[in-house]
Amino acid sequence: MKLLRKIVGYGTIVAGLTGITAGLVYGPEELKREITSNGLVRVARAARTVIVISYDYKRTLWGIDRSSTEYLELKSQVHLRSAKSLRDLCCVNGGAYIKVGQHVGSLDYLLPSEYVQTMKVLHSDAPQSPLGDIYHVLEEELKCKVNQVFASFEDKPIGAASLAQVHKATLHDGRVVAVKVQHRDVQKHAAVDMATLEILAVAVSWLFPEFKFMWLVEESKKHLPLELDFEHEGRNAEKIVQFVKKFPFVKIPEIYWQFSTKRVLTMEFCDGGKVDDLPYMKSHKISSDEASSSFFLKCQQFQLIAYKLGLLYSEMIFVNGYVHCDPHPGNIFVRRDPSNGVEIVFLDHGLYQTLSNEFRINYCKLWQSLIKSDLEGIKQSSKVLGVEEMYGLLACILTARSWDVVTTGIDQGPVTEDEAELIRVNAATYVTEITELLNRVPRQLLLLLKTNDLLRSIDYRLNTSATSRSFITMSRCCIRAVTKQRLENCHGWVEWVRIQADSTINHLRISLYQMYASSVVLSFRRLLTRLMGGMPFL
Repeated sequence: MKLLRKIVGYGTIVAGLTGITAGLVYGPEELKREITSNGLVRVARAARTVIVISYDYKRTLWGIDRSSTEYLELKSQVHLRSAKSLRDLCCVNGGAYIKVGQHVGSLDYLLPSEYVQTMKVLHSDAPQSPLGDIYHVLEEELKCKVNQVFASFEDKPIGAASLAQVHKATLHDGRVVAVKVQHRDVQKHAAVDMATLEILAVAVSWLFPEFKFMWLVEESKKHLPLELDFEHEGRNAEKIVQFVKKFPFVKIPEIYWQFSTKRVLTMEFCDGGKVDDLPYMKSHKISSDEASSSFFLKCQQFQLIAYKLGLLYSEMIFVNGYVHCDPHPGNIFVRRDPSNGVEIVFLDHGLYQTLSNEFRINYCKLWQSLIKSDLEGIKQSSKVLGVEEMYGLLACILTARSWDVVTTGIDQGPVTEDEAELIRVNAATYVTEITELLNRVPRQLLLLLKTNDLLRSIDYRLNTSATSRSFITMSRCCIRAVTKQRLENCHGWVEWVRIQADSTINHLRISLYQMYASSVVLSFRRLLTRLMGGMPFL
C-alpha cells in the first residue's frame, strides 16, 4: 500500500509539472488551443503510461532475489509488457514520441532486446496522416492550391515516418517528384512533447536509479528542431552531394527549392527497393555480373552493397567528419545502374552529426586499437572519452562482440549464434552500467552508436556481418585520417619522412593481409569447384 501511495503521489507530481510545462511553453490563448487539440491529453496519456509501467516493475519484481533465474524471467516479461505499452503510446501520440521510439529500436545490444525488437516496427509502421491534413499543410506552406503546383498527386503515401510522409507527384513540366510533407500537428506539439519526455525521464531515474535515459532525451531534444526544419534537411542534402562526388555508386536526389519550405520538401523521385529487401534485389536481378546467376555471385553482390556502405561511412566518420546518422532501410534504396552495377540512393537527410577533429582522430585511434586487439590503446582512447575504467564495456558496445573476441581479434570471423546470445544476455544484465556509460561519453559518440547499430542491422539482413574487408576499409581510412593529422602538426622534414614511412608501412601490412585473405577465398572456391565434380562455382 505504501508503494502504491508513492506511485500515485508521484503521478500527481508528474501531472502538475507537465501542466506547468505546457503553461510555460504556451501563452493563455495558445494553451487554450492546445487543450482543444488534445495537447494536455497527450501529456496525461504519457504520464499514465509511465506510472503504470513503473508500478508493474515494482509489483512484479518486489522481493525477488536479483540473482535468481525467476528474477531474470520475470524481468524479461515486464520488459516486454512495458515495451508494448511504450510502443502503443508512441503510435497514439506520434511525432517526437515515435522519433524517440525509433531511436530505441536502433540500439541493438545497448538496451534490453525486448525494448529494441518491439520498437523496431516504428521504422516501417509509422502512423499516416489523412490526405486532408496533407493538403492543408501543402496549401498553407506553398500559399496556393495543390493542383496549381502539381499536375498529379498520389493519394497514398509511398512512405510514412515519425515527422512526415512522402507522396509521389508530377509537376506541370512533367518532372516526377517525391514530396515530403510534415504531419500537421508535429510542429505544434514538439515543444511540449520533448518537455514531457524530459520530465518523465527524470521521474523514471528517480524511481529506478539504474535506468538513466537523460542522454536519449537530450539528444532528441537537440536534434528534433533541426529535423523539423526541411530547409535544413535540403541544405544537408546539397552539402553531402559535394562529398559523394567521388563515390559514383551513390545517388542523392535533387532538391527543388521553389516547391520547398520548412514543412514541405520537394525532391527528385528515385525508385528502388530498401537496402535490405532481398526479394526486390532478386526480382530486379541486381548483380555485379548480370550474365551470371550463381549463388556465390549473389552472395558476392550483397557483400558488395555492404562493402560500398562501409566504404562510404568509413570516409564520412573517420576522414570527413560529417556523418549521415539515420541509415535505417527506409532511408536507403538500392537499384540497378548500367554504369556502376548497383546504385545506393540516400533519401532522408534530416539527421547529420558533425564531428570535431579532436574527437574524430581519437575515434580513429580507438578503432585502430580495437582492430589490432591493442588493450593499452583501447584504454588510452577510452580515457580520452571519459570512461577509462569502463574500456572493456565500451569496446564490446562499439564492436557488438564479446570481450573474449575483442581480445583475440574482431576481424577473425563473424558473430556466431552463441556469441550473439551472450551479447543479448549481457545487454540485459549490464543495463545499469551501459546507461551509465552512455551518460558519460561525449555526445558526438551517441549518434555514431546508433549509426553503427543500424548499419550492423543491414549487414545482418544481407548476411554480410563482420567481413574482413570491412575492417580493411576502416583501417585504411583511420590510417589516412591519423596521418593527415600528424602531418598537419609535424615540425621539420625528418618528422615528415617518419610519418610518411609509418603510413606506407601500415598500408603495406593491410595489403599483405588482404592478399592473404584473397588467396584463402580463392583456394576455398577451387575446393568447392572440385567437390562439385569440376563444374565451375563462379
